[in-house]
Amino acid sequence: MNIFRASFLNDQMNLKYNIVYLKKLYPLRISRGVRDGQYNLFVSISENGHTGWGETSPGESEGAATAEVAQASLEGFLASGIALDAIHEVYDAAREHKVAPCALAALDMALWDLRAKQANMPLYRMLGFPLPKKATSITLGIMTPEEAKERLPLILENQNMRTLKVKLGNNDGIEADKDMYQEVLGYSKKYPISVRVDANGGWSLEDAKHMMSWLAERGCEYVEQPLKEGQEGDLPELFKNRPLPIFIDESCRFAEDIPKWAHAVDGVNMKLMKCGGVTGALRIISTAQAFGLKTMIGCMGETSISIAAGAAVSGVLDHIDLDSHLNLNPDPCEGAPLVNEVIVPTNSPGHGGHFTNPL
Repeated sequence: MNIFRASFLNDQMNLKYNIVYLKKLYPLRISRGVRDGQYNLFVSISENGHTGWGETSPGESEGAATAEVAQASLEGFLASGIALDAIHEVYDAAREHKVAPCALAALDMALWDLRAKQANMPLYRMLGFPLPKKATSITLGIMTPEEAKERLPLILENQNMRTLKVKLGNNDGIEADKDMYQEVLGYSKKYPISVRVDANGGWSLEDAKHMMSWLAERGCEYVEQPLKEGQEGDLPELFKNRPLPIFIDESCRFAEDIPKWAHAVDGVNMKLMKCGGVTGALRIISTAQAFGLKTMIGCMGETSISIAAGAAVSGVLDHIDLDSHLNLNPDPCEGAPLVNEVIVPTNSPGHGGHFTNPL
């Protein structure tokens, strides 16, 4: 089901909205619930023969629970008549206008895609970034050991991936987390896997302390968002004598959040839907580096369009988690291809993401 609407921003610039249903290959369960599909909003901006593409993966915590709400947020902002000439100024104006971050992400990445195409340059090169060389992780949602036993061979053998991001924070408690992690770890006897954990805020402070020590003894590389958003006051206690690096995700939405917690974390995870697109990601990268923090990029339920935009900034990051498009059935778009476990931007102008068939 596609929902389409177009608007003309001026005599030269034409903006279109498309809402498209995306079905997941495998339902994804995290500490906050399970999802097997969703409607995403796609934004295209055309000017003088070039078209830039952007995408919204909606979420209540990202300011818009549905694609329709995201579109309304953008329409309300653009009705003010703002010129879309300077991307950073548009971003700042949208933030002031309280545009939903996931909606702003679509507008922002479409503008970057458009400007890079007009410059006849790949976006990663226009931004001055190198090509990424680090493997993306593949996310394994919360599941039983039996479910993991069925899923893991598909990832490790069929997809030939070796870097796993395991979702923990099971509502059944940390013993269920341990059972699932042990099942994953058993495959290290056969495959040279790397494992990191995302608790999605599913642990209490005491459970986080216990689990981080337990995971450190079992080969885990780092833990992402161990505490629930809103419980950042406990981060200094968890950070003290930590056995594993701590990355925050939901606790760091924008660059201005970083100074609050830089003393109590090792790194930050940016998501284009959370920070408002490429512009927000650039600011997070600069601010995190200024505070000596590690950086990573994640994703939500996004197609290759948003993944390609994320890949354009990933060459300077420490960890990559750009895999949501690999769990779509099918991905209606294409962009940055997976080459030897690395999501690699193309050398075509723009970020490289586009629909495989015209909308």
